Amino acid sequence: MGKPGFVAQKISATLASTGTPSLFVHPAEAAHGDLGRIARDDVVFALSNSGETEELTRLLPGLKKIGAKIVAITKDGNNSLARGADLVVEIGDVEEACPMGLAPTASTAVLLAVGDALAMTVLANRAFDKEEYALFHPGGKLGRGLMKVGELMRQGTANPVIAATAPLSAAVAVMTETAGRPGAASVVDAAGRLVGIFTDGDLRRLVEHGQTDFSKPVSSAMGHDPRRVKPDLLVTEAAHVMRKARIDQVPVVDDDGKPVGLLDVQDLLAAKIL
Repeated sequence: MGKPGFVAQKISATLASTGTPSLFVHPAEAAHGDLGRIARDDVVFALSNSGETEELTRLLPGLKKIGAKIVAITKDGNNSLARGADLVVEIGDVEEACPMGLAPTASTAVLLAVGDALAMTVLANRAFDKEEYALFHPGGKLGRGLMKVGELMRQGTANPVIAATAPLSAAVAVMTETAGRPGAASVVDAAGRLVGIFTDGDLRRLVEHGQTDFSKPVSSAMGHDPRRVKPDLLVTEAAHVMRKARIDQVPVVDDDGKPVGLLDVQDLLAAKIL
């Protein structure tokens, strides 16, 4: 109830975002039906500095009958909430910062710190990785930063690929006709492995130097042995590769060195990675 209730909501949100299903149940609403949200195998964190909050203590018999375990986070083990709990986490007799010593201030800060510590302890003792974290944060910058290249790259018909023996005119056509017009094409050998990349910049340099014989093979003008990334690389790491090399596109290759996608700087901008 009150200020500890807001702290409990934050702790619940931290648990949920780190892979432990959690919900906040308001004590007053719980007494009027929301107790049905709690199941036998659940663990209830009950927060009360004094341990005498009536709306909490009157729920104890019902929680016991349901079979849920109760963890009391309170000032000591000698209060009603603590005596009815299965486990007590004592925060001590915290002096409030309020001049009157009444408004919950320092005590709520301690409750929050203890709750976060419990949430992180739970996290440290279960299998939960960055991929799962990203799954639970699809709309935030944190989640976007944990995206893999394979989730963002241009693939299929949106991935321009051309043989090294094909004429330059064919490369220009592929780059122009590919959806999204990425401004680059991966160049492959007879086995389909990446051997080069041809970009809009390469095309401009040819025109600037009067080399307009577009019947020549792409291999005569492509960039050899280009930088490449794997689909399972983090997008943020791929962005670092592109920034360091000052390139706008990077081919994405599989374990056999065959291009399965293309990552374009515009894709990074659209996903707000850059």
